[in-house]
Amino acid sequence: MTRILLLGGTTEASRLARMLADTGMDAVFSYAGRTDAPVAQPLPTRIGGFGGVEGLVRFLRSEGITHVVDATHPFAAEMSRNASAACRETGVALAALERAPWVAGAADRWTHVPDIAGAVAALPDIPARVFLAIGKLHLAAFGTRPQHHYLLRLVDPPGALPLPDAHAVIARGPFDLAGDLALLRDHRISHIVAKNAGGQGARAKLDAARELALPVILIDRPALPERLIFEDPDAVLRWLGHADLGV
Repeated sequence: MTRILLLGGTTEASRLARMLADTGMDAVFSYAGRTDAPVAQPLPTRIGGFGGVEGLVRFLRSEGITHVVDATHPFAAEMSRNASAACRETGVALAALERAPWVAGAADRWTHVPDIAGAVAALPDIPARVFLAIGKLHLAAFGTRPQHHYLLRLVDPPGALPLPDAHAVIARGPFDLAGDLALLRDHRISHIVAKNAGGQGARAKLDAARELALPVILIDRPALPERLIFEDPDAVLRWLGHADLGV
């Protein structure tokens, strides 16, 4: 009997959760617990880490999981690596639901960097107004460039910020072009730092940057173990054996 662990946190994961619920499949949705108010899901939901590879192995075995779908954020590298290792150890089938990365067009002014440190180094020396669209986990790294003003867009109020000159906007995507154009203009943004997350929900800032001819420092995705990858939830359902559900 099929029992699925869906590692979520993306809009695609939420869409797949609805499809699994509609088909009546036996599935558990898992959030990492990094936001205060995660989106409610139509599946039984757990929140929090597993305790590394060993903890995930125990969970897969104790819950009788037969399939894992990794639909976490493309930059949730630790969870994805743990899932690959745990599935290898237990023989559980693994597939990833992963957005295609963004690709620059002719009018885009993108600088690709390999990681957060590369993004910090790529900022100019003279003071700039930077839209730091990277979430909240790695903000402190930019404290080494205190001459810049940083605009942050976060899901939850951050409390004390580790940057001397920063302003946080609290908002949850998806975002649109008109809204992001207004955001960049209102805050007089001169540079954007973003992760290459892919998808449509957060792309608007890149389209706005193109329209305003702003430079974008884009952080490449981390390297992950080789695994089966699908780009849409329908393909995941077919992999799970539900090709003719009409959902």
